[in-house]
Amino acid sequence: GWKDANGKLAIYYLVANWTETAASLFLKTMQSWMLNRLTNWGATSWVEVIENRVQDILVADDRNDRSTLCNGTYSAFAQYEQIEVTSILEMALWKRAITTTNSKGSNNGTTHRQA
Repeated sequence: GWKDANGKLAIYYLVANWTETAASLFLKTMQSWMLNRLTNWGATSWVEVIENRVQDILVADDRNDRSTLCNGTYSAFAQYEQIEVTSILEMALWKRAITTTNSKGSNNGTTHRQA
């Protein structure tokens, strides 16, 4: 997974050692890790939720607040990811079923009679 041997995500180290540089790196990490994926899925409402959560983290004054907000953001993303994985699997199964049905029912436009 995304966690290290201590069970922590890399972003938690940034949150725990907050500086301007850490904040900038945190924002870039969240953009490439969460926001880009959500955008690629076409989940615009989820993108807005995560963007708002990231902004809340960036303006939080307290380390504990940042950590709590970060946990919530990660949990929300994990939930969105699970929903999306289920949707993608469902689409793949439907596509396979349709393809299988079409290939069994079709003889490339020709009709074969059995004697």
